[in-house]
Amino acid sequence: MPSLVLASTSPRRRELLARIGLTPSRIAAPEIDETPLKGELPRAYVARLAESKALAVDRAPGDVVLAGDTTVAVGRRILEKPADEADLRRMLGLLSGRRHHVYSGVCVVGTDGNARVRVADTIVAFKVLSALEIDWYVA
Repeated sequence: MPSLVLASTSPRRRELLARIGLTPSRIAAPEIDETPLKGELPRAYVARLAESKALAVDRAPGDVVLAGDTTVAVGRRILEKPADEADLRRMLGLLSGRRHHVYSGVCVVGTDGNARVRVADTIVAFKVLSALEIDWYVA
C-alpha cells in the first residue's frame, strides 16, 4: 500500500483528509515562491502552486504526494494573502457587495512520479459589508 505524503502543514488540510478517512503517513512543508507570475491568470496560478508544492517535497519510492492551494480572485486579479489587518480590511471592502471566484487546486503525484492537477472554481457572492461587520471579521 502506498504511503500518503501531505505537502502542507495546514491543520485545515489534515482535517479535510480526516473527514474522508485518510491520515497522511508524513507531513512535509513545501518551500516554494508563491508570487504570481506577470500576467498569470488565477486558474493557472493555483494549478501551478499545487503542482509546485507537490513536486517540492521529498518522495520515497511508493509514496503518493498530495498538495493543494486556494486563491481568491476578483476578475483576473489574484488576491494574495493579506499582509496585515489593514490589508485584510481593504480586501474585504473590495469583496463587499460583489461576486468573486475561489479557485482550489489539487495535485497528486502518484507512485509513477506523474503529477495530476485539477482546479475547482467556486463563485461566491458577498453581501454589502458594513464597517462594523468588517471590524468583527478582522478581530
